[in-house]
Amino acid sequence: MADTLFHKVWNRHAVRALSSGQTQLFIGLHLIHEVTSPQAFDMLRQHGWRVAYPNRTFATVDHIVPTLARRRPFLDLMAEEMTAALERNCRDFGIQLWSSESREQGIVHIIGPELGLTQPGMTIACGDSHTSTHGAFGAIAFGVGTSQVRDVLASQCLALDPLKVRRIDVNGRLSPGVYAKDVILTIIHQLGVQGGVGYAYEYGGSAIDRMTLEERMTICNMSIEGGARAGYVNPDETTFAFLRGRPFAPSGESFDRAVDWWRSIASDPNAPYDDRVALDAGSIEPTVTWGINPGQSVRISERIPADGDREALAFMGFAPNAHVRGTPIDVAFIGSCTNGRLSDLEEAARIARGHHVAPHVKALVVPGSQGISRAAEARGLHQVFIDAGFEWRGAGCSMCLAMNTDKLEGRQVCASSSNRNFKGRQGSPTGRTLLMSPAMVAAAAIAGEVVDVRTMLEEIPA
Repeated sequence: MADTLFHKVWNRHAVRALSSGQTQLFIGLHLIHEVTSPQAFDMLRQHGWRVAYPNRTFATVDHIVPTLARRRPFLDLMAEEMTAALERNCRDFGIQLWSSESREQGIVHIIGPELGLTQPGMTIACGDSHTSTHGAFGAIAFGVGTSQVRDVLASQCLALDPLKVRRIDVNGRLSPGVYAKDVILTIIHQLGVQGGVGYAYEYGGSAIDRMTLEERMTICNMSIEGGARAGYVNPDETTFAFLRGRPFAPSGESFDRAVDWWRSIASDPNAPYDDRVALDAGSIEPTVTWGINPGQSVRISERIPADGDREALAFMGFAPNAHVRGTPIDVAFIGSCTNGRLSDLEEAARIARGHHVAPHVKALVVPGSQGISRAAEARGLHQVFIDAGFEWRGAGCSMCLAMNTDKLEGRQVCASSSNRNFKGRQGSPTGRTLLMSPAMVAAAAIAGEVVDVRTMLEEIPA
C-alpha cells in the first residue's frame, strides 16, 4: 500500500500502542545541550537510572555559550555553571560532548547535519523546539521538553500522539532576492501559526526539489512556528550528496546500501495525504514580519493589514496600513539555527561587500558552528563583514533567544534572521524583532532601515 515517509518511519520505529492512544516510539538519535538537559540528568540520578543507549545521544553547548569572551571559566556565572553541569553529566553517563573548546561545537541543529549524525529515515529528538530542522534529510524529528529528555535518556523512547500529514507543494522558480526564509514565512502567514497543529508537514514541489540541503533546513526549521509537530522533505540525490563523506555517515559499500534504503522510505508517488496545499514560488517576495508572532508578516511591497492585530501593532509601534519598509533599525543579527549556515553568510556577505553598516546600527554575524566559522574565514567572508562594520562572533545561538550577553536593550528594533519575534525573545521585554532573510538583514544594516534587498542586488554584477 502506498504511504508517506512519515508513516513509513513512524511504523518502523513504533514499539507498541499505548492505552492513552499514543505510540511508544523508539528514538534513533538524541541530541542534547546545556539548557534543557540538567534537570533530566538530575531525575535519572534520583531514580538510580542509567542512560539506556549512550551511543545514541550526542551533546554540544550552544544556547548560553558566549560569542565574545569564550575562555573558561565563562564570565557569565550561569553560562559557566550550565556548561560545567553538561560536561559532568556527559562524563558520568558516557555521552559524546562537543564543548566550547571543540572544533565541532556549534548549534545542535547545525552540527547534527554537519557531522552526518542526521540521516534519512531516522527518528530524532532534542530538548529544543527547532528539532524539526533535521526533517530536511527525510527524518522525523521532534522537539521535546525536559521530562521527555529524561524519558529518552532512560528508555530511548517517547510517547507521542499520532499525526496527520499535510503535503505543501511550492512549485515554480523563486525570483532573485527571494530565499527559503521568505518561503517559510509565506507558508506560515498563509496557513497560520496554529494551522499545523496535529500535523506533520511534508514539503515538496519543484521549488523545494531545487533547493540545497541548507535551504531545506531553513524551511523545516520553522515548521514549529506554523504549529506543526514536525516538517520534512523526502530524501533525494541532493540529500545523498550532502551526506557522502560526513564523519558519522556510512562509507563505502555501506553508504551505497544506505542510499538504497533511504530511497525506499520516501513518500510513494500516490501516497495519501490528509491535506494538500500548493504555493506559486514566483509570487513570493522578500517577506518581513511586522508583529509579535511569525505569522504576522507582509511582502516587502505590501502594507500592514488595516485590521492587523491591535496588541501587535501597539507593541511594535506600527499603524494599520503602514509599510514595514523604511522602518529604522538599531540592531542587525545574522545567525541562528534557521539562518546561520555557510550559504546564509555567503549571501549576506554578497550584499555587504563594498558597503558599510549605518552609523547608528549594531550589526552581528554569528556562525552556526565552528566548522562554518572556519569555512567562512577560509573564503574571506569574515573580512568582508568586518570591513563593512559587522562584528564577527564565535559560534552559538546568540541573539536568537538572548540566553547570553547578546541582548536587545529597551525598545530597540532588530532586523533578525532568526525564527521568533515574540515579546522579549531577544532579551529586552520591550525590544522589537523583525524577522527576514540574512540578505535582507544585511541590506537593512547597511541602509539603517528595512529595505527591499532586490534593489541592492540590482547593483551587484552577475
